[in-house]
Amino acid sequence: MRVLQVIHGYPMRYNAGSEVYTQGLAQALAERHEVHVLTRQENAFLPEYAMQREADPADSRITLHVINMARARDGYRHAAVDRAFAGLLDEIGAEVVHIGHLNHLSTSLVFEAQRRGIPIVFTLHDFWLMCPRGQFIQARPRNPLEVWPVCDGQDDRKCAIRCYAGHFSGNADDYAADSAYWTGWVGRRMAHVREVRDAVDVFIAPAKHLLRRFRDEFGIPEGKLTFLDYGFHRRRMEGRRRVRGEPFTFGYIGTHIPAKGVNHLIESFGRVRGGPKLRIWGRDNGAATGGLKAMARTLPNSAGRRVEWMGEYRNHDIVSDVFNLCDAIVAPSIWAENSPLVIHEALQARVPVITANYGGMAEYVHHEENGLLFAHRDPGSLAQQMQRLADDPQLARRLGERGYAQSEDGNVPDITEHSLSIEGIYAGLVSGSKGQ
Repeated sequence: MRVLQVIHGYPMRYNAGSEVYTQGLAQALAERHEVHVLTRQENAFLPEYAMQREADPADSRITLHVINMARARDGYRHAAVDRAFAGLLDEIGAEVVHIGHLNHLSTSLVFEAQRRGIPIVFTLHDFWLMCPRGQFIQARPRNPLEVWPVCDGQDDRKCAIRCYAGHFSGNADDYAADSAYWTGWVGRRMAHVREVRDAVDVFIAPAKHLLRRFRDEFGIPEGKLTFLDYGFHRRRMEGRRRVRGEPFTFGYIGTHIPAKGVNHLIESFGRVRGGPKLRIWGRDNGAATGGLKAMARTLPNSAGRRVEWMGEYRNHDIVSDVFNLCDAIVAPSIWAENSPLVIHEALQARVPVITANYGGMAEYVHHEENGLLFAHRDPGSLAQQMQRLADDPQLARRLGERGYAQSEDGNVPDITEHSLSIEGIYAGLVSGSKGQ
């Protein structure tokens, strides 16, 4: 088949979970199919919407079609992106479109595939379709002392005043007009996204928590939803050899943004006794990373000296560059993460995970079986669970040995087997479209 994947970023330009998964799936599909990827870059020195063609730097079989979104990234519909996508569909003769994310691209590109009778598959990586910010956490809460509180559900006016008030003028006399405008904006966005929802043939949810919420809160029919966990290049997680002679070391892998709860992790680490280390991996995020480093420097008992900033790594090198250098991974997200890749990768490498008892995170880490759970958004609870492993490295080793709790052998789903399941979905849709 000729497969066109759509994702808002691609390694190494963008190296978060949905991007890494898309690349892994593309590489597996390329064993048997012709694979193209529409993705974006943000190059302020190129014309807006300029397209360029590249090969995946890690796999020349995969053709990347990179559109420039340096200035238009915050909109959600772009006719120029839709036209580029339509031309790409016709040029390559795409037989199936698989969307990973449309943020910073154009939601309305799905209608170009629909008009051509090309089946559309959509993997749900977060809540972006049903929450304009994607994570159900509020940027501007009612209580200004709260930081990124969890939102209890989508509502047009609430979205306007709790997440888009940063676009208000700031003049109290304009508040009513500004809130009315942004309430209307959110309403139009949500009405449009429901049309996008209806154009998609199959939604894949990698966590049951995510599936239930999209079914119950966003109205995706059960028949259009399928649960399928991510697949992984398991060989990349082989051969872990923990570097000897170091104190017990906690690791964090991910972006340096508030939703990931890195600040909670740093605060919790400051409460852990016994002199462990904390190593934080991830691309430097400017002021956000600077703020986290400043926070670490203020930890009591000079704990900040035991926080090491490791920078970015290539996913191919995750064992040598990450898992060999830590004894446990902490996933402290403050939103309802669905099926974090880092949790799966750690479990496959037989590294225990500490994460929140919330969302898809609690689906894949079972308390005292393959890791430990803490009360969501509670740094004190997180510190208690970290202390348990720092005090008892043997417990960490025992939990790590279990691996992935959903399989008897502890192995996460293999990317080849996963890609065959994806192909089965494609094939059923393609045969159905040809039979119409």
